[in-house]
Amino acid sequence: MALAGLSCSATDGAAFAPPRTEGAFGRDNSLPCAGTFPKASAMTPDWYRVQNVAEVPSPSLLVYPDRVAENVRRMIAVAGGAARLRPHMKTHKMPDLIRLQLGLGITKFKCATIAETEMTAGAGAPDALLAYQPVGPNVGRLLALAQKFPATKFSAVADDADAIRALGKAFGTAGRTLDLYLDVDMGMHRTGVAPGPKAVELYRLITQTPGLRAAGLHCYDGHNHVTDLAARTAQCEREWATVEVLRAELRVAGLPVPNVVAGGTPTFPVHAKRADVECSPGTCVLWDFGYGTMLPDLDFLPAAILLTRVISKPGENRLCLDLGHKAVAAENPHPRVKFLNLIGAEAVMQSEEHLVVETVRAGEFNVGDALYGIPRHICPTVALHSFVTTVNGAGQAGARWKVTARERQLTV
Repeated sequence: MALAGLSCSATDGAAFAPPRTEGAFGRDNSLPCAGTFPKASAMTPDWYRVQNVAEVPSPSLLVYPDRVAENVRRMIAVAGGAARLRPHMKTHKMPDLIRLQLGLGITKFKCATIAETEMTAGAGAPDALLAYQPVGPNVGRLLALAQKFPATKFSAVADDADAIRALGKAFGTAGRTLDLYLDVDMGMHRTGVAPGPKAVELYRLITQTPGLRAAGLHCYDGHNHVTDLAARTAQCEREWATVEVLRAELRVAGLPVPNVVAGGTPTFPVHAKRADVECSPGTCVLWDFGYGTMLPDLDFLPAAILLTRVISKPGENRLCLDLGHKAVAAENPHPRVKFLNLIGAEAVMQSEEHLVVETVRAGEFNVGDALYGIPRHICPTVALHSFVTTVNGAGQAGARWKVTARERQLTV
């Protein structure tokens, strides 16, 4: 059965031809036809192996588009429909993946940088939210995007009166109107304003500022990493109660609240049960072993794998791999990668281009042998690679997808 809106090269379960990227914003909409996958815990043990691995350099990041498509379908199922989703682009930063999501019915996206926002519009997305308060030159850059991509609806977030006025002045002077969300601090204390009188005051300022239109509330609770779903839900509901109070206060004051964008990946299943919010998970689309371990209730498939090779055998039980800090995110303690064909290997040393592991199985591997691993944190790992290599359902590595928005600036 072909997926609605997709151009498929094969029937379910068969090999597909990965889409070819044509520059930063290629227009090839050929996408994989993926069937229904089993639960992540019941996957074929060697699903990740690349049949033509000798043609793929290492270190490389491999992406499996049929598994990506399955993850997107699972996201849609959890949300109760594609219209309920505003997935985050920071995880993958790839226009090809945006087009895959568009083909599955998702039309709204969330971004962390101007470059991600430009990439999203360039890939054909009709709605892009910059969930990062624009300041300094980024105010003009966002306006430039609105002028360059008239078919895309742009919005942003703010939590500061001066920033609100600056955005209003820039867009108003240009004869445009920007949809602006109030960024609400849900307890993470990173950005946003806590629910209360100041939040009402700032929201009123948005409604009164020429060049702006109050879009609603942006509520990110990225600090909630509780493993137990019941405890995670309880914390989420306690914090959400303050948002409901704020929303009620705004309505009593006669201030419109058209929309609420809520949560990230950990609280996705909680916010998905609310009928009147948009959910913005990010990691789900590629998945990683960090969230896979921390959030066992979320059943998504690993769809991005690091390919590395043995480059030296410096001791009886040691292997040195070409997987340094510049190929896998290093902000977490070891293990930073979970090897699928070398279970139990222990990292003992890592530098810019090297990772040394200890394992009693070292004798089974020769210099040049390939290892496959799931990163602990996929989002910053993707940003270390200028492209990913796609692997189809038959295990054949093919087209490269450009990681366009790893750049800080594209054209504006």
